[in-house]
Amino acid sequence: MDASSVWTGVLQVATVVLLLVLIYRPLGDYIAHLFSSDRDLRVERGLYRLIGVDSRSEQSWQVYARSVLIFSVVGVLFVYTLQRLQQFLPYSLGLPAVPEALAFNTAVSFVTNTNWQSYSPELTLGYTVQFAGLAVQNFVSAAVGIAVAVALVRGFARRGAATIGNFWVDLVRGVGRLLLPLSILAAIALLIAGVVQNFTGFTEITTATGGTQLIPGGPVASQEAIKELGTNGGGFFNANSAHPFENPAPWTSVLQILLLLAIPVALPRAFGRMVGDNRQGYAILAVMASIAIVSIAAVSWLESLALGTAPQLAGSAMEGKEVRYGIFGSTLYAAATTLTSTGAVNSMHDSYTALGGMIPMINMMLGEIAPGGVGSGLYGMLVLAVIAVFVGGLLIGRTPEYLGKKIGPREIKLASLYILVTPTLVLAGTALSFALPGIREDVESTSIWNPGVHGLSEVLYAFTSAANNNGSAFAGLTANTPWLNTALGVAMLLGRFVPMVLVLALAGSLAAQKPVPTTVGTLPTHRPQFVGLLAILAVVVTALTYFPVLTLGPLAEGLV
Repeated sequence: MDASSVWTGVLQVATVVLLLVLIYRPLGDYIAHLFSSDRDLRVERGLYRLIGVDSRSEQSWQVYARSVLIFSVVGVLFVYTLQRLQQFLPYSLGLPAVPEALAFNTAVSFVTNTNWQSYSPELTLGYTVQFAGLAVQNFVSAAVGIAVAVALVRGFARRGAATIGNFWVDLVRGVGRLLLPLSILAAIALLIAGVVQNFTGFTEITTATGGTQLIPGGPVASQEAIKELGTNGGGFFNANSAHPFENPAPWTSVLQILLLLAIPVALPRAFGRMVGDNRQGYAILAVMASIAIVSIAAVSWLESLALGTAPQLAGSAMEGKEVRYGIFGSTLYAAATTLTSTGAVNSMHDSYTALGGMIPMINMMLGEIAPGGVGSGLYGMLVLAVIAVFVGGLLIGRTPEYLGKKIGPREIKLASLYILVTPTLVLAGTALSFALPGIREDVESTSIWNPGVHGLSEVLYAFTSAANNNGSAFAGLTANTPWLNTALGVAMLLGRFVPMVLVLALAGSLAAQKPVPTTVGTLPTHRPQFVGLLAILAVVVTALTYFPVLTLGPLAEGLV
């Protein structure tokens, strides 16, 4: 990588960091106020009457969790039905109904905020399914994640309480007062940049060689805005954010990175405000930032080395990358989207060098906590903080406490189960794909186009992406098969909602506790020592779980 490319990359990172610093306090303070206020807007009161919700009535963690699950099940059924009836809908573009297994996978994918796509969107889905099904879920699935994070924060902030808020109120406020206004502003900016927004269907053009080609259009800018802001990631086109209609220029790529990081980075500030100690928010943010910086530096460095025979012969690792972004613009985007639960791509991760492609995979294996998806990143980091406090308490021989709450056996069991869910899904899904005879033949003959070690990496990446609700892929894998559509769909469902239920149970347990007075033996959780402990624990507890399988995949491929 030449010096100009390095400086361009540094300038991009500096721009994103500067803008995030500028919005951290105002956006975080606004989110804290939004979910702490007892004032409803007039339109919200009308909506609550329509759906039969008392906004002044709060819910126990069990009722809150049941509301999350019921709302999400209805969402899956709705999106599935839209796809199966697509040929009868307006703006279907003449496309047929989506097959059952693919419709199930897609419905689950968008409801779980994963946005995994086993299909080519512009050739599979009409406009009505895109904006009435997928775009709507981009809003509400992101709002569900924020609601669960806010419920956990309330668990830390409340004293001797039996409730953790009202899911329906949190959902409505998250969509109507946060995601929708910001998405409108982002969509306008993308429109100005040249992102497509129309209903023209397919336009036939004559190419320079005299041939013809069909160019798809669609309501792209509006969906692109919430795709990034809600850390969703599903592309309107198959090439996702590498497509010029979705991401026309280097500066729009930086804008999209800013959008997908804005809310996850601001949530620690909201956390600090809601628990009454801004230092706690800075500590959580410091851990997130430390992990993110190491990840961005690692993937950029590894790709710049151009390790491997083909990259060295070509002079650089530019396969699968857009020239208009370059190596650093591609790796910055790859790190940002896999450090969050976005899944959008402006380059093909499958074409990265073996070790370079391993870093986005590890970002997801960490649980996407730096800063993670909207809501899911914060509650994932707070669960790790609970474990870190427990470990710190053992080291100094004191009863572990965090923000005035004792961390006892119940809290540790819930946090431990949370940590075990996604590795179990990832490793079990990958193992079953190669262990079951009939399925193995199908995976090896139909899905894997790159046999050998890289084929294992592709399957491992797919289950890592699904279980962690990311949605990006090693695109050399053909995932539109009965086994992978079903298995990845189950991984997405369990990877999203089992951790959510555990988080809400933890929130209820914490909210019920009386405050514990701070003593000389209390572990300070706002100092650099705790930041370092939490960062180390995040790597040791999560990423190292996957080390054996990484040695069989990307490490084996990269070190040959």
